[in-house]
Amino acid sequence: MANETIRVLIVEDHPIFRMGLKELINAQKDMEVCGEAEDLNSARRSIAENPPQMIILDLSLKESSGLELIKELNARKPRIPVLVLSMHDESVHAERCISAGAKGYIMKQEATLSVIKAIRHILDGHCYVSERIMTRLLNRMRRPDEPLPKSPIDHLTDRELEIFQLIGQGYSPSKIARKLHLSVKTVGAHKERIKEKLHISDGGELIRLAILTSENGSGPR
Repeated sequence: MANETIRVLIVEDHPIFRMGLKELINAQKDMEVCGEAEDLNSARRSIAENPPQMIILDLSLKESSGLELIKELNARKPRIPVLVLSMHDESVHAERCISAGAKGYIMKQEATLSVIKAIRHILDGHCYVSERIMTRLLNRMRRPDEPLPKSPIDHLTDRELEIFQLIGQGYSPSKIARKLHLSVKTVGAHKERIKEKLHISDGGELIRLAILTSENGSGPR
C-alpha cells in the first residue's frame, strides 16, 4: 500500500472514544478516517457509500452487536479486514471474534498504544492479538484433536454470551429483548439454557455470576 492513503471506518457508539480514535488515525501521514458509525445500519451505509480498507469495530453497539457485523463482512466482503476494539476481556471474546472473521482484537485500554501498530500489521496480511491469545490459537491449530481446557462460559453461543453480559450490566429481560430485537419469551429461553450450561440453579445466582464476570472479565474456570 505504498503511497496510498489507508481509509479507515470507525464503528463505535461512544462519541468521545470515537473522536480520540479519529484524531489518532488522522495524525498518521498515510491514514485517514473515511467514515464513522455508531450502529450496524449506519456502518452498512458507510461501507456501501465509501468502502474502507480497514474497519475498527466495537463489540457493543447501539441496539446491536459488533459480532454480527464481523460475520456479515466475512461472508460478503472478506477483503475488508476488521480490527476489534473492546472493553470486554480478550480471554472470553478474542477467539470468538477471530473465528467469526476478525483480523485482530485489542482491549480498549491498550488502544492508544496499539491501534496504529495493529492496523499496519493487519494490512500487511497478519493477525493482531495479544501474545496470550496467539498462543491459544496456535495450540488449537497444532493439536486440533486434543481439546484445550475451557471455561464454562466458552460453551455459551454468541447470543447466549451477549445476553449473559447484558444481565451482568443490569439489563432486565424486557430491556434485553428490546436491545436485541427479541421477544421476552426468547430471552427467557436463552436464560434457561445459560443456567444449564453454567450449572446454575436459580436466577439470582445467574445475576451474581454475570455481575462478577462483568467485573472480572473472565468468569468461572
